[in-house]
Amino acid sequence: MNGAESVIRLARDAGIEVCFANPGTTEMAFVTALDAVPGVRAILGLFEGVCTGAADGYGRMRDQPALTLLHLGPGFANGIANLHNARRARSPVVNLVGDHATWHRPHDPPLTSDIVSLAQPVSAWVRTVCSSKDLAADFAEAVAAAARPPGQVATLIVPADCQVEPAGKGRGRCAMEKPQGIDPETVQAVATRLRESPSPALLLGARALRRDGLRSAARVAAATGTRLLCPTFPARLARGAGLPRLERLPYFPEPAIESLKGVDTLILAGAGPPISFFGYPGVPSRLEAPGSLVTLAEPDQDATQALEDLADALDAPRKPPTPPDLPRPDPPVGDLNPANLGAALALRQPEGAIVVDEGATSGLPYFGAAESSPPHDYLALTGGAIGQGLPCATGAAVACPDRPVIALQADGSALYTLQALWTQVREGLNVVTLLCSNRSYRILQLELARAGVAEPGPKARALTDLSRPAIEWTALARGFGMPAARVETSEDLLAQLDLAFREPGPRLIEVVL
Repeated sequence: MNGAESVIRLARDAGIEVCFANPGTTEMAFVTALDAVPGVRAILGLFEGVCTGAADGYGRMRDQPALTLLHLGPGFANGIANLHNARRARSPVVNLVGDHATWHRPHDPPLTSDIVSLAQPVSAWVRTVCSSKDLAADFAEAVAAAARPPGQVATLIVPADCQVEPAGKGRGRCAMEKPQGIDPETVQAVATRLRESPSPALLLGARALRRDGLRSAARVAAATGTRLLCPTFPARLARGAGLPRLERLPYFPEPAIESLKGVDTLILAGAGPPISFFGYPGVPSRLEAPGSLVTLAEPDQDATQALEDLADALDAPRKPPTPPDLPRPDPPVGDLNPANLGAALALRQPEGAIVVDEGATSGLPYFGAAESSPPHDYLALTGGAIGQGLPCATGAAVACPDRPVIALQADGSALYTLQALWTQVREGLNVVTLLCSNRSYRILQLELARAGVAEPGPKARALTDLSRPAIEWTALARGFGMPAARVETSEDLLAQLDLAFREPGPRLIEVVL
């Protein structure tokens, strides 16, 4: 057994089921090993950013690592943006990166690069294999690092000769370790602060945004009147009818500061402090009131159990009141706009859907409209590096083949990684893409207005415009083998959604806004 086969065998035995791959010459031993060792599904991405984004979506939904297989430094570099998002989402991802043979690298062949320096900013753990005898043990450590709660990116760089030479022995480990608990003194101190606070709020993150965490947070709210908040871009949030409702922090800092105005105690449970997405002159970077921040649980700690313990310390009711049912949106009519789009999707999405939101400005009304939708999971653009939506939806669909996946996707962002559509077709994934076609980088137009540019000049207009030439999204989708339709009215969108959710498999609906 060679080094590559030992890795795939360990991956299979450790419970890793999928490898999102875009291999090259230095990874041929791994490619061969995927055939020699059954049990790990190989999925081709036509761009490395599709592979890393899919691994992110898979990790968010399965809570266990996916593999990526990437080609040298340039291949890894192509995947960095979505590894940045995965790092911010705290997703468990293991990257296998092939490198030149140890005896060839000193000659500085054309594809030589400093892979370690590329990997370090987006990886919590990085190692270069020195020998095939060490490869199995190194891979086992990479898996353990990626699986460390709440999840991390681990990158293992494997020279080609270490893949083909005889392997040593090692054991893999993939099960997520138990997160660190919270000491009772911290829980009691937070409970005391809450009892004394006239205007408290809880900012939830990480696994506190799952169903159990939300219900524990609702117990705290029922006992103390605490507001429940979530970050602007949660990695994974349980939402829908019957579930506790959260307020999402606004994207721009001024309304976020206004939202937190008067909050004298802001408890962090699995979330970091609220920070403005960008810095604006004269506007604070920190959004909370000075002195209001209290940490119950760090993101790598057991925030769900901490919330349960906090609720018990407050003598909160064991079963919080069920939130009242909100009215469903009325079926939209007439021309499409973001509000009608959001209402249509909220009305038609099935129970158990996974909604991957990279809709940018066009997707904003959907979040509020979906509060009354059937229970679902909501995945957002955690790191702000666009091009995440289509790959993340791909990985989520691989992770949860029995659940419908919806990609709410802005057109400008989709152009970064539209190759994901091909992978969805090849793998027969149940993904419905709503392509929000406003033919502009609308967020940049808003930023120009915020900067006081009332009338952008011709160059500024050109750099935010996607209409010359207009992008034929249905033609692009069909070119990848995907059924596609273009809609311009709310009625047509509702009909297409009905069709899409009735017939399994990938489909794209271009929504002209």
